[in-house]
Amino acid sequence: MARGPFLLDPPPGFQGFDPWQSVRITRRNLPHWRQDGATYFVTFRLADALPAKCVREIARAKRIWEREHPEPRTEEDWRDYARLITRQEEQWLDRGHGECWLAQPENANRVVTALTKFDSQRLHLGAYAVMPNHVHVIVRPLPGHELEGITKSWKGYTAREINEAVSRRGPFWQEESYDSIVRDAEHLYRVIRYIGDNPKKAGLAGKCPVWVREDWADAGFGFRSDEDES
Repeated sequence: MARGPFLLDPPPGFQGFDPWQSVRITRRNLPHWRQDGATYFVTFRLADALPAKCVREIARAKRIWEREHPEPRTEEDWRDYARLITRQEEQWLDRGHGECWLAQPENANRVVTALTKFDSQRLHLGAYAVMPNHVHVIVRPLPGHELEGITKSWKGYTAREINEAVSRRGPFWQEESYDSIVRDAEHLYRVIRYIGDNPKKAGLAGKCPVWVREDWADAGFGFRSDEDES
């Protein structure tokens, strides 16, 4: 059945992709698109969140993709690649591999403190879910601040705090995060639902910190309710 038009107006503080503005693109293992004023969906995970088997599968998928998509590659090719890799990672993340330090409430709260500390000063925070071995965030950097600096601050602070608290050393987070520009209000609606559903999908309903802005929820951009599922 075809879906009708999306009828909700964008919530306060949200800015999607602007096709008339320039975009900056960088690539490491994943492509990263940047546009001034845009809102992003970001996922970052613990350094041990993916088992060696998954890492090998992703490396194999990358080699196959590169053979099937020779240079020169279009931006749509790179978007397809990002979707391919992140789908594979997501299938593994919810299985709870690794030490899952964020399953401990005190460590999850340290992450929440970092995410919320500079809301309305350096960033506009839209929603988050802190899972046992990864974090989902919707965020819009405010003028004068870049997404890279924001995520570096989050990860650096929480790595120091949690490593000290649990008496461990070494890398805490995987260095590279996944991020994508939230295109429009309908895309935002779906991403918020995805974030809110993640704990339930992993069998952890009520056990993970999840949050969405109150004014966004009031505008219809909240998490899925029990009534929605009935």
